[in-house]
Amino acid sequence: QVQLVESGGGLVQAGGSLRLSCAASRSIRSINKMAWYRQAPGKQRELVALNTNDGSTNYATSVKDRFTISRDNAENTVYLQMNSLKLEDTAVYYCYAAQWGREYWGQGTQVTVSS
Repeated sequence: QVQLVESGGGLVQAGGSLRLSCAASRSIRSINKMAWYRQAPGKQRELVALNTNDGSTNYATSVKDRFTISRDNAENTVYLQMNSLKLEDTAVYYCYAAQWGREYWGQGTQVTVSS
């Protein structure tokens, strides 16, 4: 079992930056996949960024070159650095972990980008 708690969301103007944090209740060193998803009103939840414990990353096309996912195993935390935010980035952002066939989700943090 692992509990995930997101923080760092808020209101930001278009073009601004935010950094989301996902704190895990235990070591994430052995967790195969950690990721950020988002869900905008009326839309399906979508993968934003994925980090695997072999160091590889993958991004949605819409956020590539603007967002960066990173993992700090010492702090049991995964980050999502979001730069050059756009109105369409407004959503609830969820932290995700997958290990040994089990999936875990955080409660989500709201990101609102204003014009």
